[in-house]
Amino acid sequence: MARGHQKIQSQQKNAKKASDKKKGQASDQKSSAMAALVHTCPVCRTMMPDPKTFKQHFESKHPKSPMPEELVDVQA
Repeated sequence: MARGHQKIQSQQKNAKKASDKKKGQASDQKSSAMAALVHTCPVCRTMMPDPKTFKQHFESKHPKSPMPEELVDVQA
């Protein structure tokens, strides 16, 4: 079992590893979430993951605006 200076060094090393791992996960989750949002509303610039959600958004939030051509065929 490590004692004294060796113990402190080991704790610092483990804390650094944990913080690096935590930082790496946060950026990966954020970038993957942003990559999933592929459809952008032309009226309010809100991003959505799939055409079905996009059409539901457009029908509820922008009923007076003309429907984009890419959403005409989508089943909501």
